[in-house]
This record gives sequence, C-alpha cells and structure tokens, in this order.
Amino acid sequence: MSILVTGGAGFIGANFIVHWLRAAEEPVVNLDKLTYAGNLASLQAVNGDSRYHFYRADICDRDTVLDVLQRHDVRGIVHLAAETHVDRSIHGPEAFVRSNVSGTLSLLQAARTHWESMSAVRRSAFRLINVSTDEVYGSLRPGDPAFSEASTYRPNSPYSASKAGADHLARAFFHTYGLPVITTNCSNNYGPRQFPEKFIPVMILNGLRGDRLPVYGDGANVRDWLYVEDHCEALRQVLAHGEPGQTYNIGGGGERANTDVAESVCRLLDDMLPESPHRPHEQLIEFVSDRPGHDRRYAIDATKVHDHIGWHPRESFESGLKKTVAWYLANESWVRNVTSGEYRDWVNLNYRARAGRT
Repeated sequence: MSILVTGGAGFIGANFIVHWLRAAEEPVVNLDKLTYAGNLASLQAVNGDSRYHFYRADICDRDTVLDVLQRHDVRGIVHLAAETHVDRSIHGPEAFVRSNVSGTLSLLQAARTHWESMSAVRRSAFRLINVSTDEVYGSLRPGDPAFSEASTYRPNSPYSASKAGADHLARAFFHTYGLPVITTNCSNNYGPRQFPEKFIPVMILNGLRGDRLPVYGDGANVRDWLYVEDHCEALRQVLAHGEPGQTYNIGGGGERANTDVAESVCRLLDDMLPESPHRPHEQLIEFVSDRPGHDRRYAIDATKVHDHIGWHPRESFESGLKKTVAWYLANESWVRNVTSGEYRDWVNLNYRARAGRT
C-alpha cells in the first residue's frame, strides 16, 4: 500500500515527500500538474528511490486520479495541491476557484470511489488529510486570542475564500458519505524549496542581489511562522493518529511582524555574507503600498494537536530562519532554475505599481 501526495512538486509537498521517505518505509506517489510553482528539482534527493512514483496530472481529472489511487493501492492521501499566493488570487481569482474548490471536489469524489471499493478493514484505516490555512479564519486584532478549531470562518481574499470552500467540501464528504477526511489549518510556512514569490524568499534573494526589499504597508502585519519540516512531521503524525472528521490547527508559535522578519533576514545576510557590498542589508528595506484586503494578524492556538496528537515544533523562528537563509545561499542552481521566465513576469506585474513609500 502507498500514500498519495497531491501537489508534491510544490513547496510543502516536496518537503513532505523528502521527509516521508526519510522517516518511513512506505511508498509515496506524487501527483502534480507542474504549474509555475511545481518544481521537480526540489525532489532530487528522492530521484532513484524505488519507493517514489511521480505522475504529471491535474486533480481536476477525476478518472486519472482514481486510476492512480487504485493502481498503487493508496491507503492515505495528503492533499496539498492548491494555488496559494494571495497576490496572485487578487490578480486572477478564477484559477484559485478551479484548483482549490473544483480540484478538491474532484479529488474527494475519486477518493470516495476508491475508498468504497476497499474491504471493510482497509476502509477503516484509510485517511485523507485536507491541508488548509489559517487564513480561512480572517484577521485578528492585536489583543485577540489566537485562532482555534472553533473559530468562525471569515476569509478575506479570493485565495482564503477558495480554501474555505475546499474545507467545507471536505467536511461535507465526511458527514454525508462517511469519507474519513481530516482537515489541518496551518500557519505561514517557510523553509527550503519555497517558490520565491513568498515573503521570506523575496527578502533573501533580493537582499543577495542588492535589490529593494518590499514590505507592504507599515510592515506591522503579523504572521505565525511555521518551519516547513515541523509542518511535515505534524502531517505525518496526523495521518497516523488523527481522528476522521476532526480539524487540527498547526502553528509554529512564531508570531512576528513583517518588518521584524525582514530585519531578521537582513541580520542573517550581514552575518553570513561579511564581504557583501550591500551590507547592512537593512538599508534595502522599502515600504510599498499595501495590497487590497491585507489581513492584519494571524495566530494559531495549536493546543489540540499538541494534546491529541503529541506533536510540537522543534524549530524556533530564529533557528528555522537561519537554516532557511543558509539553504538558499547553498542552492544557487535551484534558485536560478525557478527565478526565470514566468516568475520574473509575475514579479514585474505585482510590484510595478507598488513602488514608493506609503
């Protein structure tokens, strides 16, 4: 039997597959459409491993998904295939609805057909992890308590709305059909292999080049940062021990304002690159006009996953960030591979109209 990872060539997916094959013996199947953010170079560490199988396919193609599920006798699914970048969702929400809502529905339908074809014993062991985000809960004020699993859904961007739709479908398939679905809502991930449209990779790579470090608005927006390796271990444990129909919030306990994150990256670049002509890198920070509907604060209460699953993050924000910066400095060829073509076009589109201080 195998597990299936959808979106396994993306940031979290690639890290999860590498983590899984290092921690477990069970084969893993990667199903990825290979859009702009899907990068097979992120999986070089598992190339040649007989336990790893890759299919280039769209989760909206239900027949192909079902064929893969049955061919590999899949007993668990970690659903990571999604459009995830808020700024892209503002420019083009249609792709987010297709991938995140329609794609999740297609996967759930294929998974249900596969699950119903199993013996009673195998059905009882099957799990589908629907990996979601804290952004479905909306925005917190500075003194508000952190999001819990009981928090009301209040998505404020096309991205978070599409993920909320996926979460509701996952819940409905459990309550209506009995499909053993578990939803996890994680905080902002960071770490190796992250596509450099996201905040921390932008800070690192722009700092290396001496380009401006664009920070939205006043820089006081707060996120709870979760090192991706810790998230991967949490997902592995939820797959093993999670209860169907439940939701588990996964957070790193690393609340930081965006300005603080940018300054932390700059200090690490100063330390790791003592000969850089761009030191001090903090001089490159530039506040640019805010994006529409920018949520002020996210924070995760991870008590439930701590108590019920026994998972705790190993990395602090500082230790994880140091590992992240070091990885990008050591993997220039990977960076060159992903920062060309469509990515450069996207950066120009998103930041061209945001020049200048607010």
